[in-house]
Amino acid sequence: MEAAAISASNIVKSFGSKRVLDGISFTVRRGQIFGLLGPSGAGKTTLIKILTGQLDRNAGTAEINGLDADKLTGEDNKKFGIMMDNFGIYERLNCYENLKIFAEIYGVKKDGILNALKKVGLENAKKTSAAKLSKGMRSRLRLARVFMIDPDILFLDEPTSGLDPATADEIHKIMLAEKGNGKTIFLTTHTMSEAEKLCNDIVMINEGKIVEHGSPQEICRRYNHQRMLKIHLSNGSDIQFPHNENASDKVAELIKNGSAETIHTTEPNLETVFMELTGKELAV
Repeated sequence: MEAAAISASNIVKSFGSKRVLDGISFTVRRGQIFGLLGPSGAGKTTLIKILTGQLDRNAGTAEINGLDADKLTGEDNKKFGIMMDNFGIYERLNCYENLKIFAEIYGVKKDGILNALKKVGLENAKKTSAAKLSKGMRSRLRLARVFMIDPDILFLDEPTSGLDPATADEIHKIMLAEKGNGKTIFLTTHTMSEAEKLCNDIVMINEGKIVEHGSPQEICRRYNHQRMLKIHLSNGSDIQFPHNENASDKVAELIKNGSAETIHTTEPNLETVFMELTGKELAV
C-alpha cells in the first residue's frame, strides 16, 4: 500500500508549561486538499513546523511520504514546498531576483523561475521591486517560491489571509489547478467558506485539540439539528424555530393568518458547527 502523503499520530507539543498541541492525529491522502481549520493561536502553524521538520515534537509521530519528519534529507525536502506569511521577501529585489536566490539553492534553472511567475500571474511584474507589490502580489510571490521547485506536497499557511475576495479567489483557482495536477495541498485557514470551497477533508482544531474531522459535507450533516426555519412576519419582525416535524403546524398557522411574508431555511455550516463545539468563532 502506498504511504500517505502526510500522517500524524498523537502529536504533542508544549512550550514551557503551555501545551500547544495535545494528541493530534490524522492522515492526508495524496492528491487532496486537506484543511486544518481553527482560529488564530489554535496551533496550526506549530503543527506545520513539526510536520516539515522545522520544530521538534514532545511526543507522537509525524511523517511525510512515509518518512519521519525529523529525519528528512535535503533531497526529501525538495518534494514539498512551504508558504508561510513570516517567510521573508527581499524588499530591494524585484520578483525575479527574489526567486533567483532560492533557485540557486535548489538548482532550479531560469525557465523554472519564469514558469513559476507565470503560474501565479506575476510574469509581467518580474522586474517590479518587491517593495512596490500589493499584499495580494506578495502572496503570489510566496506561492511562486513554492511552485518553483515543483513539489509533490504544498504546505500553505493562511495563504489568503487579509486579501480582498477577488484576489483570494484567484489564489483559490491556482490551488485547485495544482490539485488537478495531482499535487497534495495542506492548507491552514480560519476562513469557513474557503475550507468548504476547497477541501476534501478537514480537521477542526481548538486550543491544540481536534474537535471534529471529516469532509465539510459530512461534518455539516452530523449537525443537522442546527437547521432552522426563519420567517419574516408582516409586522416587520423575524422569528425562527427548529426545522423538524413540529414545524409544519407553526408554519401553516402563520401562512393561514397572513402573518408570514418570507420563509427561509438556514443550514449548518462549518462556522456554526465550530461555534457549537467551542463557543468561539473561527474568524478570530
